[in-house]
Amino acid sequence: MYSLDKYDFHLPEELIAQKPVEPRDHARLMVLHESIEHRFFYELPEYLEKGDVMILNDTRVVRARLHGHKSTGGRVEILILERIDDKIYKCLVKGKKIKEGTQLLFESIRGVVLHKNEGICEIEFSGDIIELARKKGEIPLPPYIKRKLDEEEKYQTVYARKEGAVAAPTAGLHFTPQLLEKIKSMDVKIGYITLHVSYGTFKPVKARDIREHKMEEEYYVVSEDVAKLINEREGKLFAVGTTVMRALESSSSQGHVYASHGYTDIFIYPGYEFQSGVNALITNFHVPRSSLILLTTAFGGYDRIMNAYRIAVEKKYRFYSFGDGMLIFKM
Repeated sequence: MYSLDKYDFHLPEELIAQKPVEPRDHARLMVLHESIEHRFFYELPEYLEKGDVMILNDTRVVRARLHGHKSTGGRVEILILERIDDKIYKCLVKGKKIKEGTQLLFESIRGVVLHKNEGICEIEFSGDIIELARKKGEIPLPPYIKRKLDEEEKYQTVYARKEGAVAAPTAGLHFTPQLLEKIKSMDVKIGYITLHVSYGTFKPVKARDIREHKMEEEYYVVSEDVAKLINEREGKLFAVGTTVMRALESSSSQGHVYASHGYTDIFIYPGYEFQSGVNALITNFHVPRSSLILLTTAFGGYDRIMNAYRIAVEKKYRFYSFGDGMLIFKM
């Protein structure tokens, strides 16, 4: 169960979605209950009841990708990952011969590489690199999306509010304002946590024994109001996305969710004992050998999830960030 090879599967390249379905809620939805059902996302309310609680992640993807050049003239691209202090940021850097001491130019702002470790650099900037990124930067898309978006908002959820992520919580991309209103009209309560998705979400697990994998830290907030909403609910608890699951599991014990905030590196893989009381997980179809598919199999059961993935490939479901959705009920 702990061998990484058990979480691999063949995925034809043409099933990797390059653009979102429009309207958003017309993506397909595979439902795993006692059996497997094939529906559309706009039919999600049929699986909800009065008294249920649905938790969403309100993080917003920032314009974190900037193009510039080295002082010697070569092109360079950075993805701003994390603020270390007022002028020093951790960045993913693309460019030739980047090393400690290399000077980078982004319009009037100069950056100096202080440290480098496997493509991740600590860079000291002479000015406000975040403000420049807001004005001139780009939304970072996952590496498997090869075409540029005509509208950046297509890679944001309709309820994205709090800036800080470098990747979208993609399970939420299927919701429209109309679908959310329909769900609320059913007396289903909706709450929001924040988890700023890091670039680590795209990193494959490399350890042959999955227990040796280390997750990158991500900042999260679970408020008092949301904890109360969850703990006092009368119905089922739905987590929209693996990011919501990670935040709730980082802020719960024995079925009770408590308010907290900070950085989590929680790693959920088969054998993990869930604490938050989540009854159903809404998620997309994930990358083979990734921490995301490990979490999904931990929640839904290894045989059940891997069989569902086999069927998804056969029936040509769309995979990854702009792909179709799954609704997995815990058995």
